[in-house]
Amino acid sequence: MSVFNRRNAAVGWITWAVGKRVLKRKAKEAAPSIDPETKKPNRSAIALLVAGMVGVLTFWRRRSGDDEPE
Repeated sequence: MSVFNRRNAAVGWITWAVGKRVLKRKAKEAAPSIDPETKKPNRSAIALLVAGMVGVLTFWRRRSGDDEPE
């Protein structure tokens, strides 16, 4: 008897498909977004935006200084 057969492949595919949907839904709920009542982004969204901008600026500044000889 083979370990891999059509039934196990179908069950695995269905489990994978359902699991992806569940995880996508959970990720959307957990992601910071705009508050529907006040129409303002929540604090975690603002913090992520600021952290991303600081990271980009740090990378850009460091990369522009690479041309100078030491």
